[in-house]
Amino acid sequence: MAVITYREALTQALREELTRDENVFLMGEEVAQYNGAYKVSKGLLDEFGPMRIVDTPITELGFAGVGVGSAMVGLRPIIEFMTWNFALLALDQVVNAAAKMLYMSGGQFNMPMVFRGPNGSALQLSAQHSQAWESWLAHIPGLKVVTPGTPADAKGLLKSAIRDDNPVVFLEGEMLYNTKGEVSDDADLLVPIGKADIKREGSDCTIVTHGKMVLIALQVAEALAKENIAVEIVDLRTIRPMDVEAIATSVQKTNRVVVLEEGWEMCGVGAQVADFIQRECFDDLDAPVIRVHQADTPMPYAKNLERAAKPDVPKAIAAIKKVMYLA
Repeated sequence: MAVITYREALTQALREELTRDENVFLMGEEVAQYNGAYKVSKGLLDEFGPMRIVDTPITELGFAGVGVGSAMVGLRPIIEFMTWNFALLALDQVVNAAAKMLYMSGGQFNMPMVFRGPNGSALQLSAQHSQAWESWLAHIPGLKVVTPGTPADAKGLLKSAIRDDNPVVFLEGEMLYNTKGEVSDDADLLVPIGKADIKREGSDCTIVTHGKMVLIALQVAEALAKENIAVEIVDLRTIRPMDVEAIATSVQKTNRVVVLEEGWEMCGVGAQVADFIQRECFDDLDAPVIRVHQADTPMPYAKNLERAAKPDVPKAIAAIKKVMYLA
């Protein structure tokens, strides 16, 4: 195994799948000659040529629609949005075409395509460029929604998404691109969509999380270990389908749960997790489920206000101590 960045892991996945299947192609703004806005497609134009690494105009709705059409005739497009905030312009194709085509065609048209790009906030990009999209998109039947938080998961899940015959929404973390981790160089190593991962074993409290919040959860667990509090981290990895069995198993073990998510409170991923727990694991709980999330406001631009709005380590630690009746 090599230690590489999240960005390099995505590039490896793209290269391996482009090599493996000639029907796979990448399309989006600046993906070719500029090597990608975040350099995820670096070098791919030279390797695979302009018919498979395709630069587009600034027309999200247009090239998302081209991707839908190409998937209908048997190709496997990977549609890169420079940020999922820009994908708002393309949601008609994502929601009304890609997500519904298999159903509305009576099973005649598979939609083997991936919509991918950075999701959520970075640093001082303000309200219009900092939105976490997972709960919006997971609401739609027909879409799979994937949120990798580590380089290994980024590679394995992207490869699985490209091979899937359904439309997959792949939400990357802009703040994760430079993070590093061990990643297998096995070209056939896949991470299954819909399977959570226990990032850390614990017995006192469960954190259910996903995406870039996995790193926050690991920091929380490390800090609380010094106080002899053993936190278990359930990384969902996939929001739709959600691995509720993994959640239930952890709740039965620790009896206390904090849900840590990047998005807003109203109708968020944490609401779905908490609903499942209260329906199926109520008798296992020793305290109410607590959610840690972004403040209910558009993301501020000012650095101090942005910091105050985001979920972070102190907020998560406070929540854990509350469910353990230590605060």
